[in-house]
Amino acid sequence: MKFEYADAYSELDGILIDASESEDQPPLKITKASHDAIWGGRSVNYKVSLFATSALLAAAVGGVSHAQTRPGGPTSATTIEELVVTAEKREQNLQDVPVAVSAFTDNKRELVGINSIQDMTNFTPGLTYNSATDRVSLRGVGRLTNVLSGDASVANYNDGVYETFAVQAGRSTLFLDRVEVLRGPQGTLYGRNSIGGAINEISKRPTEQWYAEVRGTYENYDHHILEGAISGPTFIPNVQFRLAGDWERQTEGWSKNVIPGAPSEGNVINEWFLEGQLQGKFFNDKLDFWAKWGDGVWHNGAGGPGGGSGGWTPAPYPTYEFATPGGIQLNAGYACNPASGVTNVVNVSPLGCVNPAQSSPWKIARIIPYVVRLPVYNTEAIHLTWHAKNFDIKYVTGGVDYHYKLTGPTSTAGGSLLNTSTTPVLAYTLASGLRVFPQEAFDYREYNRFWSHEVNIVSTWDSPLQYVVGAYYFRQTYRQPVYTTLHAQPQWNGPFFLPSVFCGATGGVCAPETDNRRYDNRPHSEAISWATFGQIDYKITDQWKATLGLRYSHDRKDGTESVRLLCWGTSVCYGGFPAEVFGPAGPQVADITAFAVSNPPANALPRGIVSPTRFDPATGLASRDYDSTWQATTGTAGLEWQPDTDTNVYAKYSRGYKSGGYYVGIFTFLAPNAWADKELVDSYEIGLKKNFGSTLQTNLAAYYYDYKNLQVPISVLSGAGQVATNFINVPKSVSQGFEAEITWLPIENLQVLFNYSYNDAHVKKGSAIDVADPTATQPGAKPIDTLGTQDLSGNRLPNAPKNKFAVNANYTWRSLFGGDLVGSVSYVWRDAQYGALFTRAYNRAPSWDQWDARLTWTSADSRNRVILFGKNIFNKIGYDGGAIGSAFVGTVVNPATAAQTVVNQGIWSTYSVTPPRTYGIEIQHKFF
Repeated sequence: MKFEYADAYSELDGILIDASESEDQPPLKITKASHDAIWGGRSVNYKVSLFATSALLAAAVGGVSHAQTRPGGPTSATTIEELVVTAEKREQNLQDVPVAVSAFTDNKRELVGINSIQDMTNFTPGLTYNSATDRVSLRGVGRLTNVLSGDASVANYNDGVYETFAVQAGRSTLFLDRVEVLRGPQGTLYGRNSIGGAINEISKRPTEQWYAEVRGTYENYDHHILEGAISGPTFIPNVQFRLAGDWERQTEGWSKNVIPGAPSEGNVINEWFLEGQLQGKFFNDKLDFWAKWGDGVWHNGAGGPGGGSGGWTPAPYPTYEFATPGGIQLNAGYACNPASGVTNVVNVSPLGCVNPAQSSPWKIARIIPYVVRLPVYNTEAIHLTWHAKNFDIKYVTGGVDYHYKLTGPTSTAGGSLLNTSTTPVLAYTLASGLRVFPQEAFDYREYNRFWSHEVNIVSTWDSPLQYVVGAYYFRQTYRQPVYTTLHAQPQWNGPFFLPSVFCGATGGVCAPETDNRRYDNRPHSEAISWATFGQIDYKITDQWKATLGLRYSHDRKDGTESVRLLCWGTSVCYGGFPAEVFGPAGPQVADITAFAVSNPPANALPRGIVSPTRFDPATGLASRDYDSTWQATTGTAGLEWQPDTDTNVYAKYSRGYKSGGYYVGIFTFLAPNAWADKELVDSYEIGLKKNFGSTLQTNLAAYYYDYKNLQVPISVLSGAGQVATNFINVPKSVSQGFEAEITWLPIENLQVLFNYSYNDAHVKKGSAIDVADPTATQPGAKPIDTLGTQDLSGNRLPNAPKNKFAVNANYTWRSLFGGDLVGSVSYVWRDAQYGALFTRAYNRAPSWDQWDARLTWTSADSRNRVILFGKNIFNKIGYDGGAIGSAFVGTVVNPATAAQTVVNQGIWSTYSVTPPRTYGIEIQHKFF
């Protein structure tokens, strides 16, 4: 059945309905009054009502549309876009879903200029995203670590298949039809780690008619994108295909490296992605089949997730001997300290010992660059749907296999100093004539593979009672090795000093090292999750509906972590040991693994650890095993009132759950307490979705969260003065707030989009030590004992700005230059936010704002489109996450006496920044 607008569409005098089987039969015309009489009530057949409200003409049902949108063209500036979403596992009009949902269709994204998930945060209340670490937070509920055993708090679903990352939600509109951001716990239908919400990515599907399109984009920093797609029927009846691909390249980074010959950093990328799809109908249309396969590769410089993970630290080079309390490697800036006694060190930066990043994130002096690689990325998804009488059975399966690699400088090697002379660097190595190189690199990898299966039975009958029941299974295996190396320093390979002290657990013999690795961590693990769930919706009357849902989830995680730690060249390695360490032979390399790791007796193992620490004399690795399970019963209960076709008022309770986990990998070192319990949220929410005539649509929500057991990694000092990171649970927190999403058409051709969120997310009960202020003496500290432990109550939850809003105004000029021209301007403002649990000035990223603009011209036949765009037009510094404070404390050595002096350079902040000003042009052409 085809639906067409009548000529007098602005008044909606009539609707042409072409329901004929023959092209010779004229369409049937009905009046608006007849339409309202037939379709306006809520008691019509479910499928018919859904089709009418989502595909026919939303203006007649919801009073929100009064202009035609050309097929394939941009969203008209005189149209409030009507959306069909699958937030509750069935197709529904967005305004009829009793869930706070922000939906981004391809039209809306192109109209506003939403090109990444970071852009989506601007127009999604309560949502934040850190591009460097790929971490998502919703309403203050988020992930505070990239350890793979510590799960995300916002579930990501790519065509119904669970993913462990969010970056793919920002893919091009050539690939994605829409993205749905479900705010609040989705503890029934999206149970796996959806304690904060869920992100649904829905791909564009194959077409029954032939379609082909190419796109090209060029912007400053030599950034260019080529994309193409083709779709249509196959030689098999009722089967269609789709092929799409893109190549993206940026050669100039946002941050210029002042060192001659060194690469710039910031979005330096070289990526390609290919995707193929097949879909078909079989057995008289009773069986729907759809399958997708994708393959991508990254050969990036400092671009993509992880490329900016070092952040921006606007501070002088730290000039102490080691990086932080418990540090074990020389800092490159140490030679900038006149008291160090270091001579004949070449400073390869033309600025000498001045850090160019002190004044701007767009200038750096770094010898070792960040490099991001994704040599393997495969993704698959399959949907099978059987249409039975009164219900559908849908099976969804798929998964991802990828290998990710990130290399870069360690935190102690961020400066621009390089020892190229034969003169020793450190004062206490003069007698031996040894050379110490301050530059060190890390190598971090993820080998991750996961696959899921889900079965849903969804009612389709014409009944007041509708239901969804299902079962889910997920299995993940991964390795997450990380190590640091300095190939110019052969001492890392031994021989080792005092083996009886440091290698006593291996019989007094230290295993050789052959790869110049000072730190070596090799965790590998498996996670298995399964769940059963069900939800019923009962329409009590035409105006009232009740919802009840339950889910049982079970998670198990087990694996092994193996580590090794060496030390050489700094006095902290040998604290408390004989002075002959610094004798005529110079400092000796020490294997301090056995001395530094947590090694409790078998009868006193920490929770979740199932084996004592064991030492391998052949490799020098210390290993232990972990194994634990978590489970929870979650669900939802809600009541919905729809007094008319323009109003939806709902109240709901939801319980959310996130599996517990372990803090292993990523510079951890067999932490004394690596286990964390599950998180739970009890959410209470009320909402209003309301259309006021044909020109104003408002979606409002207010919520209160009782948040238990927030998982937080906390750094502490462990054996040998080393820094270890424990996993802790913060017992009780609260998140409460208000959100508004408004679409307004004040005059013809002008559309205004506005959203605002207020989020008060803070700790109610808990305690921890602030590694940036271990003595609890900084302003705002609330010590509760002599060990530096602080009361956390009242501290804000990380990455939860209290206020943020965005507004977009777009205007359409009709029949201009042979098509339609849409001008679009956006303004976003975000409040200050904190990157750690301690609400202190050094963890605070300030508030910021940004202006974007674009012009979109679309030809009358919708085959050609030209877009001129600019982002961050005034080139302001923005922050996509809170700051992290670090104490710059270390030692310097008196060259004459070898006496050590503690130097405190204060606490400095590291920020994660948004991109600078970018601008360019995009051209799109559809062949057919």
